[in-house]
Amino acid sequence: MEVGEQAKELIKLVGSKENISNTKFITVASGKGGVGKTNFAVNFAYVLSNVYGKKVLLVDADMGMANVHILVNVDTKKTLKDIISGIPVEEVIFTTRGIDILPGFSGIDMLEEVEESSVLRLVQSLDDISSNYDYIIIDTGAGIDNRIVSFIKASSKTYVITTPEPTAIIDAYALMKSVKKIFGYSEFRIIINMVKNMNEGYDTFEKLKSSAKKFLDIDLSLLGILPNTKNMKKSVKNKQLIAEIYPSDEFVRGLKVIASSELGEPPPPEKTRFWEKVVNLLRRD
Repeated sequence: MEVGEQAKELIKLVGSKENISNTKFITVASGKGGVGKTNFAVNFAYVLSNVYGKKVLLVDADMGMANVHILVNVDTKKTLKDIISGIPVEEVIFTTRGIDILPGFSGIDMLEEVEESSVLRLVQSLDDISSNYDYIIIDTGAGIDNRIVSFIKASSKTYVITTPEPTAIIDAYALMKSVKKIFGYSEFRIIINMVKNMNEGYDTFEKLKSSAKKFLDIDLSLLGILPNTKNMKKSVKNKQLIAEIYPSDEFVRGLKVIASSELGEPPPPEKTRFWEKVVNLLRRD
């Protein structure tokens, strides 16, 4: 079977089984690096698991530049590369802080060995264990290639992370444009990260939304706006999760708003003016 046909079959299989297991596959993607994508993925998984009691598997699919294990300060011996080589996925997963994690690998030489067909087999392995989880969150690499697209196409939705920086906005749009034009996929949810204030975040979203509607015929949804905080820098430096160490931080409050939206629950009551405005904007959008 050709790779293209194999991809269609596996994606169709994942889509049909997801309805049975009720597991939601979410890919976290970005047009460029440096927008806080992995920090979001790890802490969001923590919030879903520890605040909302969901069973979560976090997959570090940033092939060649994996760093989830660094953020959770765990040294791993087995990685996605072992699964691709034939080791059962259950033997590679480790658990920390209430999250199951499937670690990625680093090294360009290893990355070159990973073909699209190998990624599709990994998608199948994830589908085989999906009934064990409420959510499977896939943290991909920045940008776009066939490996990243394989994860996006197999997911029920894709969280696109961007910042207010012009290059980040342009690259986020380019990512969505490529996937929509080539594969017809449009299940994107937007998260604006590292904002100075609420208006900056919402203005950034409006730019993306306007372009996506005009040129791609996509009605984008705003999932969340996340501020840049001192505690985030501190937690990364100390290899700590901000959601665990600073649960009242503005960034963590934003994660809870996003999680409640994903779960279809009322957002948590927030007393700060910033988050009152964000919640009201999300309701309006």
